[in-house]
Amino acid sequence: MTTSKTLESSAATPLFDLHALVVAVRRRRRLWGAMALLGLLAGAAMAVVLPPPPSAVVKLLVAHAEDQPNDTGTLIRTDVEVLRTTRIADKALKDLKSSVKAEDFMKDYRGTGVTNNLLQIDVTGDSDAEAVARAKALADAFRADHVQRMRDSAKAESQALLDQRDRMQTELAEVNKEIGGRSPDAVTDPKSSASLESLFARRSELNSRIADFDERAADARTGTPKVTAGTQIVDAPRALRHSLPKSIVTNAAIGLALGLALGLALAAVTAVVADRPVLRRDISANLGASVIAELPRRSGRLWRRRRNRATRTRLTAHLARTLRGSAEPVSLLELGCARGASAIALDLARAMTEDGPVLVVDGLPGRELANHHPRPGDPAVVTGEQAAAASAQDRRIGVGSVAPGTAWTDLQYLGTRTVLVVRAGRGSAAWLHTVARQLADQHIPVLGVVLIDPDPRDRTDGTLWDGVHTALRGRTERPARHNGTGQLPSERLPVWAGQGADNDGETR
Repeated sequence: MTTSKTLESSAATPLFDLHALVVAVRRRRRLWGAMALLGLLAGAAMAVVLPPPPSAVVKLLVAHAEDQPNDTGTLIRTDVEVLRTTRIADKALKDLKSSVKAEDFMKDYRGTGVTNNLLQIDVTGDSDAEAVARAKALADAFRADHVQRMRDSAKAESQALLDQRDRMQTELAEVNKEIGGRSPDAVTDPKSSASLESLFARRSELNSRIADFDERAADARTGTPKVTAGTQIVDAPRALRHSLPKSIVTNAAIGLALGLALGLALAAVTAVVADRPVLRRDISANLGASVIAELPRRSGRLWRRRRNRATRTRLTAHLARTLRGSAEPVSLLELGCARGASAIALDLARAMTEDGPVLVVDGLPGRELANHHPRPGDPAVVTGEQAAAASAQDRRIGVGSVAPGTAWTDLQYLGTRTVLVVRAGRGSAAWLHTVARQLADQHIPVLGVVLIDPDPRDRTDGTLWDGVHTALRGRTERPARHNGTGQLPSERLPVWAGQGADNDGETR
């Protein structure tokens, strides 16, 4: 049923093909390579055109009354945020006698907690001297503010303890007064004696607590000098020296990384959106024909030229045997590789001149064949009008195009059978479907596909094993046996045609 075939086709086609995406991104290496180079140059140019402003740094050792060995850095982070307040900025600007607004001045410096008690202040200015002066003013303002806050905190804590002590002393005075008001006869009375003992116990407790509050108040006052002496500048303000070569290298490396990341992302997105098949498997499935040969777009490196020539020679011999075995004319239809199709057609025509005169019919929209430099003994290259007036006994090899804008009805005059010469990644999947449909409507069988500029790491299979009715290899194979029902096994249809066939191979 059609529904079952549709489900099988959907199950066989992955939703996201990572292999095809990787190959497509790798083929767009010019794009992301150019983006990486542009980022590198932009980063280096920014280091030269926009050098960092003059800056200075100062380090302070900050002591806290609440310092603990297991502190996680909360206190120093609080100091950093206190540094970023208008109170500190106003004090520093007052020392500098500057009219700059505190909000603007706060943008020119930042604090960093190096350790739990070490604060680093980075300041920028119009010159090194101004940056150093700003750093010193900020350090002095922060130190004075921190010491004052610690003193106020210790004073408030000490005063609270002394107030508690005073209340205890008032209560102690009342207890002593009550004890002194008891008569000597109260000692012999059991009830009065128990009450007197509780008063003495209460007086003892109050004396102990008063002594404790005195001690704690003294400790609170004693901690302030430690904080005052411990908070100090340990690294005097100094101007930072910027190395231009180092800045260029750093900015260039950052620009290279950002440009490369952006280029890879752009290449991946465009590959997914464009949906241009690059693998043999996908091109073969979309066109409904097997890949019979692969040729590079350019001659390539020196050690690959011999292999490329051998591949071209085998392809020419293969096509020549096919032409000799049939009187029907064959065409070469290109998609994105007019020069490659022209070269294959000329090689094939040269190989066929031994059997008689051969005409190469130029149906390309450009002038790839018309501008070629003929060799001695080369076959004649004619246009469609000239081919109509030529002898019918001459073998003809048509060369045309199936690129967008093709006149489909003219393709049958170039040849009743065709070999597609397709550049990998040139046409979208939708356009490959269109080419296969149009050729089927014109009753032009596709003998095979010559893939130009394939991916060297492509390991997919570009052969349709059940398409022997048109494949070149099917010319030498034995006929398929009947399956016992008097019918041949169902043949594989192109992707665009697989939606409307029943299980018995008949189209609804």
